[in-house]
Amino acid sequence: MFKLNLKIAWRNLWKNKGYTLINIIGLSIGMASCILIFIFIRYQMSFDEGFKNEDRIFRVVTDWKYNAYDDFSAGVPIPFTASARNEIAGFEKVGSIIKRGGILHIKGANGADKIKTQEPVYYAEPDFFEVFSNIQWLSGKPKQALSEPNTIVLSKAYAIRFFGNIENALGKIIILGTNTNLKVTGVIQDIPQNSSFPLRLVISYQTYPGRFNNNWDSVNSSSSSFVLLKEGLKASDLGQSMDNFNKKYYPIEKIAGNQVNRLQALKDIHFNEKYDNFANASINKSEIYGLTIIGLFLILTACINFINLSTAQSITRSKEVGVRKVMGGKRKQLLAQFLTETFIVSLFALLIACIITELAIPLMQNLFKGAIEFSLFGHGIIFVFMVLLVLLVGLLAGFYPALIISRFNPVLAIKNKVALSGNGLSLRKILVVFQFSITVILIIGTFVIIRQMEYIQQKSLGFKYEAVTMLGIPGDSTSKTKYNIFKERVLQVAGVKGFSYCQTAPLSSDINSSDFTYNGVKNKDFELRNMRADENYFKLFDLKFIAGKVFQKSDTANACVVNETFLKKIGVSNPQDAIGKIIIASGNTVPIVGVVEDFNDQSLKESISGIAIFPGKADYWSAAVKMEGKQIKSAMPEIEKIWNSTFPNGVFSSGFVNERIKNYYENEQIMGVLFKVFAGVIIFISFIGLFGLISFVATQRTREVAIRKVLGASTFELVKMLNGSFLLMVFIANLIAWPLAYLFVSKWLNSFAYRIDLGIWPFALAMVISMLITLITVSFRSFKAAKANTIDALKYE
Repeated sequence: MFKLNLKIAWRNLWKNKGYTLINIIGLSIGMASCILIFIFIRYQMSFDEGFKNEDRIFRVVTDWKYNAYDDFSAGVPIPFTASARNEIAGFEKVGSIIKRGGILHIKGANGADKIKTQEPVYYAEPDFFEVFSNIQWLSGKPKQALSEPNTIVLSKAYAIRFFGNIENALGKIIILGTNTNLKVTGVIQDIPQNSSFPLRLVISYQTYPGRFNNNWDSVNSSSSSFVLLKEGLKASDLGQSMDNFNKKYYPIEKIAGNQVNRLQALKDIHFNEKYDNFANASINKSEIYGLTIIGLFLILTACINFINLSTAQSITRSKEVGVRKVMGGKRKQLLAQFLTETFIVSLFALLIACIITELAIPLMQNLFKGAIEFSLFGHGIIFVFMVLLVLLVGLLAGFYPALIISRFNPVLAIKNKVALSGNGLSLRKILVVFQFSITVILIIGTFVIIRQMEYIQQKSLGFKYEAVTMLGIPGDSTSKTKYNIFKERVLQVAGVKGFSYCQTAPLSSDINSSDFTYNGVKNKDFELRNMRADENYFKLFDLKFIAGKVFQKSDTANACVVNETFLKKIGVSNPQDAIGKIIIASGNTVPIVGVVEDFNDQSLKESISGIAIFPGKADYWSAAVKMEGKQIKSAMPEIEKIWNSTFPNGVFSSGFVNERIKNYYENEQIMGVLFKVFAGVIIFISFIGLFGLISFVATQRTREVAIRKVLGASTFELVKMLNGSFLLMVFIANLIAWPLAYLFVSKWLNSFAYRIDLGIWPFALAMVISMLITLITVSFRSFKAAKANTIDALKYE
């Protein structure tokens, strides 16, 4: 029976090649988009999975609650781990790990550098590897390898890169910085890319110079502590213990901001944007949900095409149904027959979808900068998803048309007097309206995202950053003595217009903040952001003074410059009144000598911080170099050459400020690309379905059109008659889509502190585009029907 159904299905699909092709194209593109979305979501959801006891592993984070705002950090104070290990009974294991940067030297036989590279390094306690106990050790054990000072463990890839193989690496010496010799005592398996712990170079915690810091008020997001709860305990069971611990070490009268530590689940690290992670990779779960909804919309749009065309075509198959019923065919056999046709189309569509997916994977990897791959055998879950996708599409697209066709009255079917009931017609219209509502929502979303990104790129940030590059600067004592020489040599390069030693550009995510005292009064409402820069910083970035002046040249903090927002937050309305007032912050007690206009110090998602800029040679780690735009290509190689000759033990690194600013909106740019692509896909699927539907309607009404022409109807009137219902459906779809799209784009725009005003234009433009494309699509086919020869249509009547 199945073989017979297959043969009949094939013949019928081949007979209606045009409609079959439309269905296959729509389904294949929809399936390919769903597979790509699934691959991406699977990759994101797989982060930090596979660790033994993962439900019992938590990261300790730090929260603050000020009067004006809340603050969050993924780090903990340095003394936290030792105290928690002794005082919180519910912790089975507690391990510290600290991320820092370092320049590594591997010497050759002649004593010269064979390899010199700047890499992120981690200082970890052996207990960290007790928490993450199934990190595989290819050589050595954590208790032995990381228990002594000046020892280092390499990942397999770095052992091979530095020394050729694992065996050669053991016992070798790596020099960190200028004079710290590290002995290789172990090798671990490479950590997968979908991990928040990209451990490549792990140094013993006993080597970390800042391990004796006992300041509980000092928190760096790169200083983390991970805990393994005792068997049978949940985070909620430790609530009282954590409260007691917080009250003991963060008394309100001594530490500002109601500082507390709390537990964050391992599985939450990748999806929580409040707290960063070592991989600098996170995604909001709302984006995952958004992509899932878009994937469902895509496949629903393709299925709607199939349903509409199949139900519309059902009249032409009425005689077949009638004959089969008269010959004893049962309804369930007819259902099986028509579902078989749907599954054949779905399988063909899946094969084409796999080809499209394979071609699109490299583009997706470039977009998301991740190791996303399409492997049926490497990732069995993808194969399972594809099987389920075919079953879903087959049932979703085929069941209703099969139900409609199989219930035809055999007598009426044989006489060719079957007509679709009003319900069937109404459902088809509802599906078209639903399909175009989705299309319009995506069009509106695309317009708003594009406009917001243009606004971000064009908005004045309060400082000039064109043709400014930030150079990394070594911070060792020897290098600091060469700062003036390096500056003088760089300023002599043709095309260089300015030079400033600093920590960061005015807009940066590298934030150092602290509590402060202004004019003798301790502030409890917010923390002051501290920036370090020399006296040339203000001119180089064109920061405008509204009161006072720049501080004098100094190697240490002797004064500071604040911004307007700082004065607003402390209630000073006249900037001149702040000049000469004393600020105590970050160990400095200095007068305010100047006030600058506000500039955006973080992405436009955030409000401007209260800022104080201090000089301080000991704390500079960057140099800003401003160049003539047309001479960047010739100046940069010269600057690099000077840098390498001045700091021979360092590794040159640079980055233009404008590129770094763009990177803050990487997720939004990706979302913009996705909306453009998927809006285009849904528009394409919707309109090829519309074209197929109007083609069928025009064919069914050929005789009606011919009779109307004979009675004197013009071509315009005939086109208007055929177009009217479709344009009305698209118009209704716009009315339904507008409020839904408004809710979506409003919520998305609310994530920005600075955003465009949401006017009527994206909604009106979406309506014009959808109506115009509908008009063109439908008119093309209806005009052809209206111009057809009336004799051909009527001669058989």
